[in-house]
Amino acid sequence: MDHETVVKNMVETSHVLYNKGLVPGKSGNISVKFVKDGLNVVAVTPSGSSFKTLKETDIVLVDLEGNIVSNTNHVPTSELEMHLNIYKVRNDVGAVVHTHSPITTGFAFSDEKIRRFEGFGPIEEEFLKVVDYHPPGSSDLANTVSEGLLNQDVVVLKDHGMVAVGKNLDEATLLAEFVEDSAKIQFVKKMLMSN
Repeated sequence: MDHETVVKNMVETSHVLYNKGLVPGKSGNISVKFVKDGLNVVAVTPSGSSFKTLKETDIVLVDLEGNIVSNTNHVPTSELEMHLNIYKVRNDVGAVVHTHSPITTGFAFSDEKIRRFEGFGPIEEEFLKVVDYHPPGSSDLANTVSEGLLNQDVVVLKDHGMVAVGKNLDEATLLAEFVEDSAKIQFVKKMLMSN
């Protein structure tokens, strides 16, 4: 996939994620790994941006070490290290979607785990894995999340949000949507059964 197509797809996806309520305000970040001019690069959303108004010129390109290779007008997301660590430990991953979707994040702040529903693909455990809390943008968070994703495609970040990965951005986005829908179903069921 060429640079222009990647960036266009990222902007379209960011608007979808915002409109579905998965990245409220200026939360969340996404990235796509691809080859440009023979170099492995990662296109990533900038720090402090709203997915509602994201434009193609906002996307930042970095190499796998985090060096900016194009668009020096913007700073990459503060969670760039997390994205890069995931790509380093999972060669099969081509995209990362990190959301602060309301229901999933509500579960992340509770002791209740999100139950696995049919359709999660390679996730085989009964509940989605929850990784320990570390401050956003920290190396500890980057390491914990990438380790948590070694054998599955989604993790819930304690007191924070969730991360989904896929071979491409569409696959990672669909998984993020499915996790939020599953969390909604579990939440509604719990509310209805509490009466």
